[in-house]
Formats: sequence, structure tokens, C-alpha cells
Amino acid sequence: IYSDKKIVDPLLLYSKKYPYAVITMDSAFYYYELTDIIPNKVYLATPSKYRTIKNDKIVQIFTNKNILDVGKTIVKINNQNVYMYDKERLLVELIRKRKQMSFDYYKEIIANYRDIIDDLDMQKIENYLSLFKNDLKLSEALQREVF
Repeated sequence: IYSDKKIVDPLLLYSKKYPYAVITMDSAFYYYELTDIIPNKVYLATPSKYRTIKNDKIVQIFTNKNILDVGKTIVKINNQNVYMYDKERLLVELIRKRKQMSFDYYKEIIANYRDIIDDLDMQKIENYLSLFKNDLKLSEALQREVF
């Protein structure tokens, strides 16, 4: 990959290098201004059967192929299109992975979601929740934490 700039945004770089991947979790939370903590790695969702990305600057999250593209949207970063999950899918992912992150970080993002809850598409969230085995527990957690 070539660039005419000395410093390239890592989201752009890895989106071009791994076009099948979707930017998710910490990287997307920061992009959407749901946290002010700058991630030191790029979080990418990839198909679960795909090869492992050997790069210490990337956190690869293996995702079932059937749901990899659910909530995938195109966002512009420095006039370049990249794939990233929408805010609704990220909320579901946040609830799913809440026990894998620090309590303070989780609470910060949840608080920011509460501030924008009226801007989110509730039908999308319900549809996304239904794709997971433990959708009832996730839905209860979502009701308890955000609404």
C-alpha cells in the first residue's frame, strides 16, 4: 500500500489492507465520539474462518460470517470510504462484550449512548439482538443499562 502522506490514519491503512474487515469496538467508539480514549490498536471484525492477522497493532475479532455484514456501513475518513459498524450494532457489541472491558470504560460509553438514544434506530437494535443466541439476556441488559 502506497501513500503520498508521511503519516496515514491507521483506520484507513488497515481498511485498505484488509478490505473484508469491518472496523468495530474501541476504534469505532472513538470515531463516533462515544469515548475520548484514543485506542492504541485498530479493532477489526473478520470472518471467523479467516486467517489470523499477525500485526500487534490490530485486535482481530472473529465473527460468524452470517452476521459479519450486519450493521456494516460506509463512513468517510479523510475523504476515504471505510467499513465500520453503525452505532446500533456497536451498542449490541458493547452489551455482548461488557465483561471483557474495564468497568469505567464501559460506563463512559453507556453514558454517551444514553445521551444519543433518541437518535438511534430501535428497530435495528431489536433486529441485531435477535441474531444472537442469548438475545433475551442481551435485551434485558440493554434495557437495564441504557433505557
